[in-house]
Amino acid sequence: MPEVPTIGTGTGPGRPLEQKTIGLIGGSSDQATAEYYRLLNEGVNARLGGWEIAETMIAGMNFGNIEHYMRHGAWEACAEYVSNKIDRLIAAGVDVIICVSNTLHRVVEPAMARRRTPFIHIVDPTGDAIQASGLRRVALLGTKAVMSMPYLRTRYEEGFDLELMVPTDAEQDDIDRIIFDEPCRGLIAPASKARYLGIVDRMAAAGAQGLILGCTEIFLLIGQEDRPAFPMLNTTQLHAEAAVAFALRDGLGKAIR
Repeated sequence: MPEVPTIGTGTGPGRPLEQKTIGLIGGSSDQATAEYYRLLNEGVNARLGGWEIAETMIAGMNFGNIEHYMRHGAWEACAEYVSNKIDRLIAAGVDVIICVSNTLHRVVEPAMARRRTPFIHIVDPTGDAIQASGLRRVALLGTKAVMSMPYLRTRYEEGFDLELMVPTDAEQDDIDRIIFDEPCRGLIAPASKARYLGIVDRMAAAGAQGLILGCTEIFLLIGQEDRPAFPMLNTTQLHAEAAVAFALRDGLGKAIR
């Protein structure tokens, strides 16, 4: 078990142990938020051992509001709602902010560009992992917004020199419906899993070298174990790992760029 670093001040040796506080824009969905919290704590404990876990603050949104904004394309109202949560995290003194939704990066990225608190974009650790794997042409699954709009795809393509493939319109409709009706509610249906894997197999046959699980609930439905020979990039896992690295960067971990 790793030796606990003796840093900081307090009543015991090296206490309190210093790490950065991670602020989560949560609630989109509650399933994804719970997985992030688990992964962050497991990530810190894997580094430090003992009883150590991450220091976090969660601004939990009502997913009913988010679902409404997305379904109606009310992005300005969504941005205002999310910005309020960002400001609360900043006022609480977090050191870095992450958003537990690929889709909501459409409003979170420009909001964070106007604020000084560090922000870890979900595309960046995923793009780094794709490049490290030597992949060039990858498929992207996510909500309809993620698959049909350019805001995440452009960051992958221009920032990491990747070629992204997206499903057909009919496939996108099925993928989006399943995300909202099942994993976002903690439900996993065998027929939905089979539908996803059928789409994955078609895109692999069409030339995709790997797959971005571009929704933070998709890994609850399909994962690397389902297609061991076809690389799957789990944005939830990679994003959480990047946040842990940032939180422990001052002598305890490696900072991301």
